[in-house]
Amino acid sequence: MNPVTAGGPEPGTAGLRILVADDQDLFRAAFGTILGAQPDMTVVGEAADGAAAVRAADELRPDVVVMDVRMPVLNGIEATRRICEALPVKVLVLTMFDLDEYVYDALRAGAGGFLLKDIRRDELAHAVRVVASGEALLAPAVTRRLVEDLVRRPGHGVVPRLAARLAGLTEREREILRRLARGLSNAELAAELVVSEHTVKTHVSHVLGKLGLRDRVQAVVFAYESGLVVPGGPRE
Repeated sequence: MNPVTAGGPEPGTAGLRILVADDQDLFRAAFGTILGAQPDMTVVGEAADGAAAVRAADELRPDVVVMDVRMPVLNGIEATRRICEALPVKVLVLTMFDLDEYVYDALRAGAGGFLLKDIRRDELAHAVRVVASGEALLAPAVTRRLVEDLVRRPGHGVVPRLAARLAGLTEREREILRRLARGLSNAELAAELVVSEHTVKTHVSHVLGKLGLRDRVQAVVFAYESGLVVPGGPRE
């Protein structure tokens, strides 16, 4: 089987253009069917390994790549890094998590978010739309566990130069960052802090701007590496 399969409308067609990258035929078919059935999405191609995903992204220029982590030839993390460095393409990582202990690295590589493969079909479609819009999507159920697993490993600790950058944040902005590290959405943040979603969006924007971060994914990484959030520490 050819690892790259192109399909769908020609470039320029309205709606989100999706590339599905997974080495398992069943997952590729399932995700392709779910997303292709959405009125605002078209699956323009498939890839069965990471190298094929990079080539397909360059050739097809999708809006979003739905990326598996463990694939032959080139893994999803390196494929994500190459795509995000070269193209204005968003990447949504899907993982089994219990098997993929290094998914965190995919976030550092530029992925806009990640979800578990056992998600509901409506959650997958929603996730693609969120990532395509430029927002980062973190699965709250696994965000804390993923990052804490990483920072507990030898060689990963507080980075002094990052900790120093926290001085530029107000106390409220630090509160926002702590909660971002838990993977909370704007609505959840607003509910916890008893403020409007508009106010939350303003705070989040200020946090990202002051710290020079691209999105919420980078904010989670920063919160742990700067020492603002401590693995196993109390929830705010």
